[in-house]
Amino acid sequence: MELELLLKGFAVVLQPSCFGLIFLGVLSGVLIGALPGLTATMGVALLIPFTFGLPVHQGLGMLLGIFCGAIYGGSIAAILIRTPGTPAAAATVLDGYPLNQKGEAGRALSMSIFASFVGGFSGALIMTFASPQISKIALKFSAPEYFGLAIFGLSIIISISGNSIIKGIIAGFFGMLISTIGLDPMAGYPRFTFGVMDLFEGPAFIPTLIGLFALSEVFKGVEVLYKQERVQAVKQQLLPSLADIKKTWVTIVKSTFIGAFIGSVPGAGSDISAFVAYGEAKRSSKNPENFGKGEITGVAAAEAANNACTGGAMIPMLSLGVPGDAVTAVLLGALVIQGLQPGPLLFKDHIDIVYSIFAGMMMANFFMFIIGIFGIRFFVKIISVERSFLIPVIFLLSIVGAYSMRNSLFDVGLAVVFGIIGYFMQRYDFPASPILLSLILGPLAESSLRRSMIVSHGDFSVLFTRPISLTLIILAIASLIASAVMQMRLEKKMLAESEKDASPE
Repeated sequence: MELELLLKGFAVVLQPSCFGLIFLGVLSGVLIGALPGLTATMGVALLIPFTFGLPVHQGLGMLLGIFCGAIYGGSIAAILIRTPGTPAAAATVLDGYPLNQKGEAGRALSMSIFASFVGGFSGALIMTFASPQISKIALKFSAPEYFGLAIFGLSIIISISGNSIIKGIIAGFFGMLISTIGLDPMAGYPRFTFGVMDLFEGPAFIPTLIGLFALSEVFKGVEVLYKQERVQAVKQQLLPSLADIKKTWVTIVKSTFIGAFIGSVPGAGSDISAFVAYGEAKRSSKNPENFGKGEITGVAAAEAANNACTGGAMIPMLSLGVPGDAVTAVLLGALVIQGLQPGPLLFKDHIDIVYSIFAGMMMANFFMFIIGIFGIRFFVKIISVERSFLIPVIFLLSIVGAYSMRNSLFDVGLAVVFGIIGYFMQRYDFPASPILLSLILGPLAESSLRRSMIVSHGDFSVLFTRPISLTLIILAIASLIASAVMQMRLEKKMLAESEKDASPE
């Protein structure tokens, strides 16, 4: 029955008008995602008005195309200019940009589109056939479970700490401190805002991200502009090599399931799933010391997870009427505008539309793959541009991206401040990723913990008596211990190698 309905859905989306709109949506999404500051949420929200006069399957198909294309598009800027085009691509920077610096931008981009397609298409399949079952688990998430999820996510800070656990933990705590700026999530009074209205919602995430990763690289680039040789792409690849596929396929499969599950948890999002999958890939790797230095498995893990999250996030939105992330919240509004009410009755009264959405999601991922494959030869040309020209362009894109989120000059100043912080962190070998992870998960951990305490009247046992939250906390502790042991071994190994190199022969 499900297969028959899915085939009918494909018959709908393969009509020329719908087919063309999905392609247009994916192309627009890739461009939006590749431009710093223009998130998938913004892209979908901006183009909703253009779908008002269209039939449901055409309008939603176009929006789904933007959603899928933008999540992939963020990896292009992440790999080429160390600027995550979207928050979902923040984990891709960790190994994508080092690969670019090695002259392997084509290799990184080809793995990015391959892993994105496998993750996105598989996530759409999981959405199609497992929506009722996964949504039942997601429905059981309340404050203690969200706290467990946040703690589990934060446990990978050690895994992304680079060469020093201490420096990674310091960066993580700094991010947690920054995340407390703004209105108290429960009481509503301002904290550490110094009376600045623009900080009432906390430091805006996109300008902070742009500052830490893009502007810090611009400042570093200016410093070494005439000292550093220009990196050239030594080889263009349309598809990853068989050796790379063989090396990463287990990680891609594992990351796909991680992304689909985390995406199905309302409020989690693709940025969290990408970091969790990256941490798991490093934990289970035979060569964890290569992560952060240009490990192709790191790119595969992050991209498979954040694209699988697109399908996962649709599950609670369609099944329960609860958006899985910010983009599906906007898509929920688009459904309501079209006269449809997401939830169990949608499957009962409009099952044909539901399966046309499933088919449209798969078609969008197919188009994303085609556009990505043929676009690689153009993308890699970016790094062949003279640095004296490229650096001002990156700076301008960063400033525009920071401004465009809220049309605020304050956000531009915020991006510059975090750019300076990021520059000094690079100079003294402090990792920036733990700050980003803390900014994502810190508010979720705080608000979930405090809600749990209110419900349980201050009894901490509520965190350990619920099966899902207890499991997540145990996984977090296990991940923390395993990561710490692995990182200490890496530090000892690096110290031994440096002493060996320094010793006279």
